[in-house]
Amino acid sequence: MSFFDKILGKKQSPIDSYDDFWNWFLKNEKEFFNIVKSGQNIHAGFFDKLAPKLNEIHPGIYFLTGMFNDQTAELILTPDGAIKNIYVIEELVNAAPKIEGWKFTALKSASDIKDVGISYENFDFNKDNLKFYPNIHKGYPDEIDLTIVYDHFEESKKAAITNGVYIFLDNYLGELHSVTLIDKMNVTGNHEIVEELIPVEKLKDYLIWREKEFIEKYEGTRHDTENDGYGSFEGKTNEGGIILAVINTTLIEWDKKASHPWILIVEIPFKKTNESGMPDQETYKQLDKIEEEIMLSLPDSEGYLNVGRETANNKREIFFACKDFRKPPKVLDTLIKKHSKAFEISYEIYKDKYWKSFSHYGPR
Repeated sequence: MSFFDKILGKKQSPIDSYDDFWNWFLKNEKEFFNIVKSGQNIHAGFFDKLAPKLNEIHPGIYFLTGMFNDQTAELILTPDGAIKNIYVIEELVNAAPKIEGWKFTALKSASDIKDVGISYENFDFNKDNLKFYPNIHKGYPDEIDLTIVYDHFEESKKAAITNGVYIFLDNYLGELHSVTLIDKMNVTGNHEIVEELIPVEKLKDYLIWREKEFIEKYEGTRHDTENDGYGSFEGKTNEGGIILAVINTTLIEWDKKASHPWILIVEIPFKKTNESGMPDQETYKQLDKIEEEIMLSLPDSEGYLNVGRETANNKREIFFACKDFRKPPKVLDTLIKKHSKAFEISYEIYKDKYWKSFSHYGPR
């Protein structure tokens, strides 16, 4: 080590890839193992070192750790409910080398209902005090809308109780099923409930049955947008600015929307405008080029449908309906890095089986 290294501290190599992260972890794994096994100094000795390295891979990777058994420490990586971060966690764990004494897990695993008991904000959640019933909507037959009934519900503590229920479901169902299979959920008490209540231990079987039914119903469903019709929409913002949208009206009237249940919304703010507040000609070309790049990476033949775009308030929003939730975030994360000097691109992806997000573009 040089004289300047001793004074300033040796500069650590950046974490630019999954291999970089695991190579760093390998150099520290024995120290980390001893810390986890002893339970001593776990924050300063392990968590505070691990968190920034994971953040270099991708923001929004959280973690849990503990002893899996007497000889094995487990590190669980979790997106904490963020759908867009699931793919990177799965890829990172899949890239992990075999390290004696360590088990690496992507997302919280499912547990036997008898082993799940959660304490949160002075409330206890277990199989004995939780029930559920499905809400069936005639116009939306594929939507999984649940009411969870908690015996000790307090309206003034609804937010905390709802968080506790989500944590319970993550541990019971497994995080992947918890965040991807349930479309809508409300938590309430057992007062004035007229529906037949179902024990929460039957929820897993109910969700598996509904998902199997859903997959069979829409398996192989594709839509070729080549001959679709498009409509232009114009309106005004509350401030009097212009709103311009181009929407695939054929898709909006499609009767198999639920086959592409994941909505991707890409937001691209821009600064250069013309007199109307719309992007100037050069910016317009750049925005169109980015949209074309996304469409090339997410083609309709693979289950990614470009529903349209909207321009207003110095930003362009591009809408996609997708078959799955893993590939779109990976494509967008790469795109964001590529265009970071010109645009501050952001995106969100969420489940909306009946495309209610676009209902204002549909027939009136």
